[in-house]
Amino acid sequence: MAGNLYDALLGGTEGEDRLLLRDETVGTMSYGAFTEECARMAGALLEAGLQPGDRVAVQAEKSVAALALYLATVRAGGIYLPLNIAYTPAEIEYFLNDAEPAIFVCDPAKLPALAPIASAAGAKVLTLDAAGKGTLADAAAVARPITETSSRGGSDIAAILYTSGTTGRSKGAMLSHDNLLSNAHSLVESWRFTDKDVLIHALPIFHTHGLFVATNVVLASRASMIFQAKFDPNKIMEAMPQATCLMGVPTFYTRLLQHPGLDRQNTAHMRLFVSGSAPLLAETHREWQERTGHAILERYGMTETNMNTSNPYDGRRIAGTVGLPLPGVEVRVTDPETGALLRTEEIGMIEVRGPNVFQGYWRMPEKTAAEFREDGFFITGDLGKMDEDGYVHIVGRGKDLIITGGYNVYPKEVEMEIDAMPGVNESAVFGVRHPDFGEGIIAAVVLKPGTELTEQQVIKALNSRLAAYKRPKKVAFVPELPRNTMGKVQKNILRDQFAGTFEPATAAK
Repeated sequence: MAGNLYDALLGGTEGEDRLLLRDETVGTMSYGAFTEECARMAGALLEAGLQPGDRVAVQAEKSVAALALYLATVRAGGIYLPLNIAYTPAEIEYFLNDAEPAIFVCDPAKLPALAPIASAAGAKVLTLDAAGKGTLADAAAVARPITETSSRGGSDIAAILYTSGTTGRSKGAMLSHDNLLSNAHSLVESWRFTDKDVLIHALPIFHTHGLFVATNVVLASRASMIFQAKFDPNKIMEAMPQATCLMGVPTFYTRLLQHPGLDRQNTAHMRLFVSGSAPLLAETHREWQERTGHAILERYGMTETNMNTSNPYDGRRIAGTVGLPLPGVEVRVTDPETGALLRTEEIGMIEVRGPNVFQGYWRMPEKTAAEFREDGFFITGDLGKMDEDGYVHIVGRGKDLIITGGYNVYPKEVEMEIDAMPGVNESAVFGVRHPDFGEGIIAAVVLKPGTELTEQQVIKALNSRLAAYKRPKKVAFVPELPRNTMGKVQKNILRDQFAGTFEPATAAK
């Protein structure tokens, strides 16, 4: 069995004074100091009753302590389960009941609302705030530091990340130690990371991009990072002269292009800009290159697989494509109905196979079986093609997935909430192009006869039910939804009808 993820990423760094990160709250921190924090936190988790294979669910603001909690959980033999900080108590209740974590860590400010939910799910509750303070930090301060890493590793589950489901039920993607390690090593090789690199880490750490891609690549290469609590264009601009790399979502780049200080001089020290989690517009790619002299490197991944493809570090980075399969990863395009392999330039279902592909969906064996071919290829749900040079092009997404600001939103979940509102007959939720977020969410709503409802009332009713990024940016009331002869709602017609809603002149600020 392969080794533990923690040992592979941080093993042997005890006492090492090499710089790991700079952060506004903690200042500078070495690899050795971070390792010590992980050891103390792992000890606190064990003292709280954590057993091998237990889940540790976390809804906490980004902090160095929260990052240490991820590695500490893995070192102690637990399974790390990050949750979006925007999730409402109603959403958290589903995740805790489904995953049945032994420990739940949340912000102290949310304790009154979340403690009863966690207790009902059988979880011990600890707290951690944006400054890294709370009952977990207090427990770690007096806990006996762990001295040995758990024997779990290889095919054992290291993390569960929930991804939205088309029926409204989220699925927990189980990622093993080997899944995460193989992808980290592949990206270090592909993106030429070394111990001389300094990454600007402004991504959230409840998502695969910031938690696994950014963090694991830095640790695997013994690089360092400028750790920022959130995306702030001014702070990123200030950091660039001391950094070498930035990983972001398209929104990062569209907003940085609005910064007057963005030019070739300010980005001269940078060697790599990576974009992912949502499609990067070709025009953004071209404008960035004109302003900075750098070609953004776009890649393609998903919660279930981490990264699958990447535009090359050396070679053509083609706008509108997500590049070539990563080392060890196989990508093919098949007929969505028959599974037959398609030829070059033919559009079909993208399927992937490799050591990065997850172990299945938590407690959903039938769903897991349905998403894999007999030969081990995972059916991604994304539609695309491969060109004659082997570059992968994503041309659409199955099941009407919306990606807004780098976050996945499945329309069905939003539709269920809207349809439950008094006076609503039915709704259709879809995404159209948005210059800042990639896609903006629109809800087309059909009211029952004699009912009056405003856009503001619909959005307000969703505030306590859905995370902010899932809520529509526009609600349009329509007499009926367009349907085909089989009665299926034709969202392509709605997308065409509302295509210009968020164009620059009217885009949401």
